[in-house]
Amino acid sequence: MANPTTYFGWVMPTSTDLVTDLPADFNIFGQGVDTSLQGLLGGTTGQVLSKTSNTNMAFTWIEQDDTTLSFNAQTGTTYTLVAADLGKLVTLSNASGITLTVPPSVFAAGNIINIQQLGAGQVTLAQGAGVTITSTGATVSAPKLSKQYAAATIICTASNTFTVIGNLA
Repeated sequence: MANPTTYFGWVMPTSTDLVTDLPADFNIFGQGVDTSLQGLLGGTTGQVLSKTSNTNMAFTWIEQDDTTLSFNAQTGTTYTLVAADLGKLVTLSNASGITLTVPPSVFAAGNIINIQQLGAGQVTLAQGAGVTITSTGATVSAPKLSKQYAAATIICTASNTFTVIGNLA
């Protein structure tokens, strides 16, 4: 086997090489492939590979950045956001007022949760213990959605700090 210059460092034969020991040649090649691709093992359903650096074969498994929006429909008068709400539209529908609590130590900077008031009951955001909310709402730290069908986005800007933007009262 002559040509050692390949993308993955595998020893590849040239067109003029003679195969003298086919089983051994396949064994060497197979071990090279197995060793080079071992970093791709793992992951779970719904995850995709993402580059971790400019180094060859530097990958990690991450949650798929899907453009499909999923929903979490809430019909009670209180709801506390959870990590599973990331990237979702949390709909809140009740005839009475609804308190939506943003909890501490669940979200990281850059996380986004979308909310929408579907019912007549006005949605008020509440700060969990140690949480800071900022907004352009009349009550800066406890904004309310303006009316039925209004929507807003909750953005985690730092640890336990959130900005709420959207159709606020």
